[in-house]
Amino acid sequence: MIDVRPLTGADLERALPDVARLRMAVFRDWPYLYDGSFDYEHRYLQSYRDSAGAILVGAFDGNRLVGAATGTPMEDHAEDFARAFEGQGVPLKDIFYCAESVLLPEYRGQGIGHAFFDAREDHARRLGRAYSAFCGVIRPEDHPMRPDGYRPLDDFWRRRGYEKLPGVIAQFDWTDIGDAEQTPKPLQFWMRAL
Repeated sequence: MIDVRPLTGADLERALPDVARLRMAVFRDWPYLYDGSFDYEHRYLQSYRDSAGAILVGAFDGNRLVGAATGTPMEDHAEDFARAFEGQGVPLKDIFYCAESVLLPEYRGQGIGHAFFDAREDHARRLGRAYSAFCGVIRPEDHPMRPDGYRPLDDFWRRRGYEKLPGVIAQFDWTDIGDAEQTPKPLQFWMRAL
């Protein structure tokens, strides 16, 4: 039985190194192909510790963290992400940003992804947010590292009530596996009303 629960205070602080390792492992796979470092991850994750409106949801198999999902008020996240919403007519103060959902492959298909979204959307409602949004990397269909039989999560996201926001695309830099330096990646936003 997997225990999915929000983490706060000392529990959140203790989980951050494991969340960093999960992000590096899960995002190394398609479609992110992220060649990350623990130092970067550790610095990045401090924002969830430091933001009063942030949430970290952990999935535990016994004492082992096997998955995690994060979220924060949109205005507390990266400026590049907020900039993507300019001209959309939705104030940032109304949007909760569901950041990463990372789950080890052997635990997928058990409803944990739904539990991650449920916890973050409930948290967003408690904060008075009207919308929940997230983004996913855009990769070309003919990318040489795309696995055979890959199925994007679009159907899962649509069943949760999310829709792509036409033209709402952020840019974020990271180093792909096999590359020597960071390059910008386009990230498509999806959103739903809460």
